[in-house]
Amino acid sequence: MDLNKTALLLMDLQKEEGTSEIEDMEGILDNASDLIEDCREKGIPIIYTRHINRADAVGLAAGEPLNENGEPIYYHSKSISIEIADEIKPEQGDIIIDKHRYSGFYESNLELVLKNLHIKHLVVGGVLTDCSVLSTVMDAYYRDYQVNLVKDICGSTSEGAHMASILMMANRVYNLQIYDTDQIRKMLNDEDYEVWETDEPDELKFNPENLRKTFSKL
Repeated sequence: MDLNKTALLLMDLQKEEGTSEIEDMEGILDNASDLIEDCREKGIPIIYTRHINRADAVGLAAGEPLNENGEPIYYHSKSISIEIADEIKPEQGDIIIDKHRYSGFYESNLELVLKNLHIKHLVVGGVLTDCSVLSTVMDAYYRDYQVNLVKDICGSTSEGAHMASILMMANRVYNLQIYDTDQIRKMLNDEDYEVWETDEPDELKFNPENLRKTFSKL
């Protein structure tokens, strides 16, 4: 990984009020905070996405849940849930990308920013693993970015959804590398580290019975 062409992309790590209930959000934010610190020291750009649904429901995705007033339940544009979590609050020079669909690339300026910064490698974490993270990683792959997924900075509303999504990415994003936070921090600091990458397409062949066992290989 060329650190001069690398960016940290954190998906939808927003304040929890008015968003989905995510397993171990505290741990995810702790890990993200540690990695952000290392990236700042290395001069790696920090990019945050924020998912925002308009309060008047204009432009919402089909089937987006609404309250009794016809306003979005999640990521309501007039609530604090659109703000980045305090634990990883952006600093001057950080970049915030607002989006209105799962993928960070869809009708946003993310790709313009990445091209301007000459980015080739993305370090990705965030929520939900089976929504914004999955769709953004796939879109990054389609655009020929090399993706480094930090699996313990990802999370969803259930362990199964989280694991299955990461395994799908592992099977089908052929240049994907998967880290835990402590290991990618070691890599950034020129220490010995462990990383998972595929040897062949559809290598993992997971099913409901072996999901957790297969996930433990990553």
